[in-house]
Amino acid sequence: MSNILLITSSPRLESHSTKVARSLAGQLALRAPNSTVAHRDLTREPLPHIDDSFATGRALPVDQLTPAQKEVLAISDNLLKEVFAADTIIIAAGMINFGIPSNLKAYIDYIVRPGVAFRYTEKGPEGLIKGKKAYLVLARGGIYSEGPMQQFNFQDTYLRAALSLMGVTDIEVITIEGVAFGPEAADRAVSAAMDKVAALAA
Repeated sequence: MSNILLITSSPRLESHSTKVARSLAGQLALRAPNSTVAHRDLTREPLPHIDDSFATGRALPVDQLTPAQKEVLAISDNLLKEVFAADTIIIAAGMINFGIPSNLKAYIDYIVRPGVAFRYTEKGPEGLIKGKKAYLVLARGGIYSEGPMQQFNFQDTYLRAALSLMGVTDIEVITIEGVAFGPEAADRAVSAAMDKVAALAA
């Protein structure tokens, strides 16, 4: 049995990253009998961006929290509960202005939480979310994994850094690149990503 957490964030209704990520989640679930797939759709159910209540409340004892702080920290608690319960985490995202969608950034802001997802030690930060496998399914209009545009790739580099800080270091990246170069290029990119999904789930 495996608990799979699927997180989708593309603003597009016909999203390449969502399509490939759903296929990956389904194939991984089939591989392990009695698996569960929890889907958090950040586009259809967006999170409020963090505010002063979150920034100040996360460092306070429970008995000192205001109602507003308790409310916003409860959002973080629920998101983190999903992450801790998952054996596998799949994050699907399209590249927006060289980075990730703002709804996914808001999600990351809620879960990368000191004292819960990681802690500071004398040797530096220590991740507290361990033993997870993560897949990043990333769609891009251009080619950013190599060549002159690689320096502008803040998509998987940011997600890797955030996950690693929390202790999730076993990360596999599936890219869907060049989808803005026309329908044929997009079809080839999706097909190549699906082939990689099949290989990873085999």
